[in-house]
Amino acid sequence: MAEARGTGRTAVVTGASSGIGAATVRALAAAGFDTVAGARRVERCEELAREVGGRALPLDVTDAASVAAFAEAVGDVAVVVHSAGGALGTDKVEDADPEGWAQMYATNVIGLTRVHRALLPAVRRSGNGHVVVLGSIAGFEVYPGGSGYTAAKHAVRAVVKTMRQELLGEPIRVTEVAPGMVQTEFSVVRLGSEEAAAKVYEGVTPLTAEDIADVIAFAVTRPAHVDLDHVVVRPVQQADAAHVHRRS
Repeated sequence: MAEARGTGRTAVVTGASSGIGAATVRALAAAGFDTVAGARRVERCEELAREVGGRALPLDVTDAASVAAFAEAVGDVAVVVHSAGGALGTDKVEDADPEGWAQMYATNVIGLTRVHRALLPAVRRSGNGHVVVLGSIAGFEVYPGGSGYTAAKHAVRAVVKTMRQELLGEPIRVTEVAPGMVQTEFSVVRLGSEEAAAKVYEGVTPLTAEDIADVIAFAVTRPAHVDLDHVVVRPVQQADAAHVHRRS
C-alpha cells in the first residue's frame, strides 16, 4: 500500500457489524484512520472498536432520526464508506414480494442517500473527502431470481454516478466498489440458512470480506488527485452474475 494517508483523519463505515463493513474498519484502522463503526447491531461494533481503537455508534440507515443522531455524534469526518445494504429472497418477478423489494430499496438506496446527506457537510469541511459506496456486480448485471436486489443495486449505481457529477469540482472523490461472489453473512441472511448459503459457493473459491476491504483501503490512500471511479472485483472462477465455473 502507498503512503498511509489516514493519520489524523476520521473514516466512517456503515453496516460495520459484520462482513465487508467490519473488515473495512480493520483495514482503515491499519491504514492509520480514526474509525467510526456504525450499525444496528452496535454491540458488535463496540467489540470491533475495542479491537482497533476506534469508536462505535448505533445506526439504522432506514431511520431518519437514527441517521441524524449518528451524524451529530460523528463530528468531523473525511471518508465515508457506505457498506450498509443487503438482499432478500430469490423470487421470480412474477412471484415478487413488494414488501421485500421495498425493504431492499430502503436499505440499499434510500439509506445510502440519507447518510450521504447527513455527513456530506462534514466531508466538505475536511478539504479532502472521499465517499466510497459498496455496490455490486448486480448494479450492472442481472440474473434469474435476483430482480429485486439487482433493481436496488442498479439504483445505487445510478445514485453514485450522479453523485460523481454533482460533486465535480469539489475536493471530494467518489468510488464505487462492485464485488462479485463474496463469502460473508450476506447469503445466510438472504437465503435463511447456513446450508443454503454454502451451496452458493460449492466448487468455488469466493472472495473474502478482507479482499474487498483491501481494495477500499487502497482506494482511499491514493494521492488526492487520483479517484478509483468504479472498481469491479470478482473471483477468478466467476465471469459474470450468471456464469461461474465450479470444480467437480
